[in-house]
Amino acid sequence: MPAKPVVIKFFGPVIEVTINALMNVIDQKMKEGVTQFILLISSPGGNVFHGLSAYNYLKGLPVTVTTHNFGSVDSIGVVLFCGGDKRLSVPQARFLLHGVSAGFQNIRLEEKQLEERLKGLRIDIENIAKVIAANTGKSVQDVTSAMLERTTLNPDEAKEWGLVHEIKSALFEADSEVVSIQYQQPQQVRAAAMDENLNE
Repeated sequence: MPAKPVVIKFFGPVIEVTINALMNVIDQKMKEGVTQFILLISSPGGNVFHGLSAYNYLKGLPVTVTTHNFGSVDSIGVVLFCGGDKRLSVPQARFLLHGVSAGFQNIRLEEKQLEERLKGLRIDIENIAKVIAANTGKSVQDVTSAMLERTTLNPDEAKEWGLVHEIKSALFEADSEVVSIQYQQPQQVRAAAMDENLNE
């Protein structure tokens, strides 16, 4: 059995491909006898479905998981971060809490379909708030209000909230096994983003 935790560097959005990769890595390492994981997270957020699924997966594992914010943990990334039994942050980091949105592109929706979308958004917000509240000691109402106000926390504020247990620069010990999970945007998406930046 390995003496040191396996380190997983999660650097990217919370989407199907990255969360599947995360769960597959953990599954494989557990088969090898690993019982401790350090999950380094820097994420702009992403998909609520995959974030909540990953959180419940991490919380249900018979292993010890430490999560460590090494940059920015935004949006549903905060829920993924809450999956840690112990939660750390580097001194120069941030956490962003905000509400849930739904995108509409050339879609015609009837009243019942709109009601269904709205109900889904409300349930998503409630579930996210419940996760954060359960891991910080805050009330669901307080977390919901913070989300709707688009609250940004620095590490000290996150520690006061109970979201972070310890502020720590060191990420892992020397000679640790590190597995990277990253996501590269398709070329055309990156080019479009560069064009938008040039036009600003």
